Amino acid sequence: MADMEVDARGLSCPEPVLLAKNALESMAAGTVVVLVETVTSRENVTRLARGMGCAVEVEEAGDEFRMTIRKG
Repeated sequence: MADMEVDARGLSCPEPVLLAKNALESMAAGTVVVLVETVTSRENVTRLARGMGCAVEVEEAGDEFRMTIRKG
């Protein structure tokens, strides 16, 4: 279960990255689920999370991507 969920569907970069960054910075440890629709957003959010030392799992569901980011 996620501690926080960021619905960035319909937003273009850099908005999904900024929303994910804000969510991750707001917690010491935990799980953030980020929902995006584009490959570019998926890649950019994944790069951000890994750069912050987080583990990332990506699930593709139809035209969307669900990224589970674990911090701490």
